[in-house]
Amino acid sequence: MNEEKKQAVQALKTSKGQIEGIIKMIDDGRYCIDISNQIIAAQSLLKKANMLILKQHLNHCVREAFLNDEGEEKIDEIMKVLTKLIGK
Repeated sequence: MNEEKKQAVQALKTSKGQIEGIIKMIDDGRYCIDISNQIIAAQSLLKKANMLILKQHLNHCVREAFLNDEGEEKIDEIMKVLTKLIGK
């Protein structure tokens, strides 16, 4: 497993722990703003993990596709993901 994937897995594991903590906060009737702040922190980790996975994809899969003159499909894939990320 390369470095980007290792970092992504770590971010996902951390966010999993945060989400479990958020559920407990809700069950315990904690203050809504505190819960919201924890949700934002978990979202940030999920975004970080996604960016690491996309970086790995660009550095390996897309690069290899261009070396084999098969890059157009990879560009379309990336554009679809970017469209989802920016919400357009």
